[in-house]
Amino acid sequence: MQDLVRQEVFKACQTVIVKIGTNVLTTDTDRLDLERIQCISDQIFRIQQTGRKVVLVSSGAVGAGIGILGLNRRPDSLPALQATAAIGQPQLMRTWNDALLKNGLKTAQLLLTGNDFRNRQRYLNVRNTLRTLFDFGVVPIVNENDTVSIKEIAVGDNDQLATMLATLLPDPLLVILSGIAGLYDGPPSNPASVVIPLITKPDESLLRLAAVETSTRGRGGMGSKLKAILAATGMGETVILASGRSDTVLDDIREGNTTGTLFLAKGEAVVSWKRWIGFGAPPAGVLVIDSGATTAVRESGRSLLAVGITKVQGEFESGALVGLKTSDDTEIARGLVNYSSDEIRRIQGRRSDQIAAALGHVPYGEVIHRDNLALIGN
Repeated sequence: MQDLVRQEVFKACQTVIVKIGTNVLTTDTDRLDLERIQCISDQIFRIQQTGRKVVLVSSGAVGAGIGILGLNRRPDSLPALQATAAIGQPQLMRTWNDALLKNGLKTAQLLLTGNDFRNRQRYLNVRNTLRTLFDFGVVPIVNENDTVSIKEIAVGDNDQLATMLATLLPDPLLVILSGIAGLYDGPPSNPASVVIPLITKPDESLLRLAAVETSTRGRGGMGSKLKAILAATGMGETVILASGRSDTVLDDIREGNTTGTLFLAKGEAVVSWKRWIGFGAPPAGVLVIDSGATTAVRESGRSLLAVGITKVQGEFESGALVGLKTSDDTEIARGLVNYSSDEIRRIQGRRSDQIAAALGHVPYGEVIHRDNLALIGN
């Protein structure tokens, strides 16, 4: 059934980011599901035919490697997981390439780590590469570089990766294809539970609907998906969570039919510079701020002054990205500091006209200028 809101959502997007989980792409025997991949590829072609660009975020490298090696279960150790991903990634890419090529679509592989988003120059390089691939008419296929990724440089999972990619692209629609039909109002295993078709105001309360179990073959679960969705909607982007096992799921989204759960964006889209500040890189430290500063930053769009800072957590230099938290440990924003952590500790709680007495100089009147602040809370 067509839905006017969904029709407008698809009409407004320039780029469709399709994230597909391992449980969608592999069979019960951990082999790649060739029929499913071809079905999705055909639908991607039809989206391309509308003039929109498609980025495919594909899990499945480890799952494909498990199948090739004939393993009975997912490896536990990091070296074994990385080796399994290295074995499975070429088959995964070859399978997507063959499936998309049947409709004349060429593919390109991008293997990324968290550092590609944390470093501003590398972040921009990824964006420029994606734009050039679009100019060539190529479908970028993106995955985390599991072979070299460790905890310190990991993105997290492909739900998070897809959200980070949304910070790079113009007018994106993020589509997360899962093994279930959408967000349920209760346990999916309960026959009385039904899919919620529309979430108009996504917030942290949705996390209570997440199942505690994670995927058996992938890394993410519903909790991970919802966190990624909240980050994306917080940037002003719309997300659809739907079943990748439906033979018409992308066609339904293209036509504006009701499928899965539609999460509407929270407010206007965030400008690209603030997207990177708020969502592209992890903070090097934290500034705890009082209620007055919270109101000034969150409600009035003001710069952060030293007088509103009550505590400094972590060690960082001037220019570092830090998180802003309230006294109850709620993160409301992130920004680039004008002072180091040592300097902020010396001026915290002081008025701007008292900074010179504490530091001997006043290079900036604010600790974080409003142009270098990005709100991330509700």
